[in-house]
Amino acid sequence: MEITEQCVVALTWTLRDTLGDLLDELDEPVEFLVGGDDLLKAIEAVLQGHEPGAKLQLHLEPEQAFGDFDEELIFLEPRAAFPKELEEGMTFDGAALPKGTSAGLPTDKLYTVTEIYPEHVVLDGNHPLAGIALRLDLTVVAVREATEEEIGSGTTGSGFFKVQTMAPGNDTMH
Repeated sequence: MEITEQCVVALTWTLRDTLGDLLDELDEPVEFLVGGDDLLKAIEAVLQGHEPGAKLQLHLEPEQAFGDFDEELIFLEPRAAFPKELEEGMTFDGAALPKGTSAGLPTDKLYTVTEIYPEHVVLDGNHPLAGIALRLDLTVVAVREATEEEIGSGTTGSGFFKVQTMAPGNDTMH
């Protein structure tokens, strides 16, 4: 079966920055809905028409991937507003930031704790890969028709490209 809109692809890949540093590697296939919210549009465009076994190489500039780094999405917030067990790398949903943080923070962002000081915490509302050009080596492992449920929800549920909030003790990003 060829890859078209509204199908599910199982992919493996190696993701590197332009210096060749490994950012992510999928050894086991993960399913993504093409035509939904699971993949970047640039990846979906390249996949069109390919079949299982296809090996593809992509170079994605920041604007094709996670956007340019925006310094206006860096915020200094009071340390006292955050849980005691706070760690660098933890993320917080902008719609559910702790009480005591600035009222003007955009609520449609996920904020990563990048630095912790005795009195302040640095929150970054950029995607962790914002501003980075990416090189992606993909392998199409399988292709199947999407279910009505997958099409209706716009996802297979993998959520791979969406940074998810981390509760204390949960160190997974995807």
